[in-house]
Amino acid sequence: MKTIDGINFQGKRAIMRVDFNVPLNSDFQITDDSRMRAAVPSIRKILDDGGSVIVMSHLGRPKEGPEDKFSLRHIREHLAKLLNTEVKFADDCIGDLTHQKALNLRPGEVLLLENLRFYKQETKGDEEFAGKLAQLADVYVNDAFGTAHRAHASTTIIAKFFPNDKVFGYLMANELASIDKVLKDVKRPYTAIIGGAKVSSKIEILENLLDKVDDLIIGGGMMFTFIKAQGGSIGGSLVEEDFLEKAREIMTKAKEKGVKLHIPADAIIADTFSNDANFKKRKADAIPDGWLGLDIGPESIKAFTSIIEKSQTVLWNGPMGVFEMENFAAGTRTVAESLVKATQNGGFTLIGGGDSVAAINQLGLADQVSYVSTGGGALLEYMEGKILPGVQAINE
Repeated sequence: MKTIDGINFQGKRAIMRVDFNVPLNSDFQITDDSRMRAAVPSIRKILDDGGSVIVMSHLGRPKEGPEDKFSLRHIREHLAKLLNTEVKFADDCIGDLTHQKALNLRPGEVLLLENLRFYKQETKGDEEFAGKLAQLADVYVNDAFGTAHRAHASTTIIAKFFPNDKVFGYLMANELASIDKVLKDVKRPYTAIIGGAKVSSKIEILENLLDKVDDLIIGGGMMFTFIKAQGGSIGGSLVEEDFLEKAREIMTKAKEKGVKLHIPADAIIADTFSNDANFKKRKADAIPDGWLGLDIGPESIKAFTSIIEKSQTVLWNGPMGVFEMENFAAGTRTVAESLVKATQNGGFTLIGGGDSVAAINQLGLADQVSYVSTGGGALLEYMEGKILPGVQAINE
């Protein structure tokens, strides 16, 4: 793997693609800076070598050109604080003025470019736009795993302009090495916990995992599609009618491949989708009309935690219930705690996907598991066995 450790950046300008698509509140304050903190080691390595760094990212989804609420200037001060160094800002990501600012950078200096997605050419993967970005630097560093599944100008196309000077940053390298541990270099028993709302968004990952895991735990809203596919009564719970046959297919394949598929036996049900709702425990396949399942129940929690804690490799993608509501957070919380125990027992634990990452961070347990991935869509596509354009562009 070509990483920044293979380059001495002394006297070089590096243009680094990071994923600083961070959440901002109404006062433009960052509410979760974990993506920014994850990029700091790579930036510091270049600066410590005696190089300079041009940082580029997107923020949000601007529709028609520049919009102040999506300006990266809102994060400049915080980046300076994290790096403990001044961060210069370019009001544009291309153009003569930006080019001049980049050329004037001295060793140890950082320049943050304005939001790449103020140009439609970025998401279109426009070669001319990528070429203008490439003119700013001597070396290209991709440290944005969260966008590695997109063939955008700054994540993939730009690499063409640096045939011999393109590398992964530490974050990208760590992501790929960690995911490979749950795809290739697997210690057994291997358990995957797949939750979240919909089966439809997880079909390919479920099918890919059937060739790899010993135990596959299903949770979240998607469990009710599996339960209904078996003839269970699910009341008003979330279900994807179009995927009942696909759920049956997955159950059959699991049996054929000797994978133990675990579907919750009980659920916490409520009479409305609200934390203030009346709620009770019920068999997951016997939910009355007018009630809906919002979390896995205590029997399921006990069964699942026992499996997870004995595992040597664990992948967790997707919460067990509506963890944002305290009354329906127990399933997600105890799964997170059992991942910590599996880690303490010497297992390798990987958490990926927006909601699972939010849950582990919210519970303050992120530093007690093996690895928390920064990539949602990129992680899923890599786990589905797809080639990520941003990874391929560096490896070519």
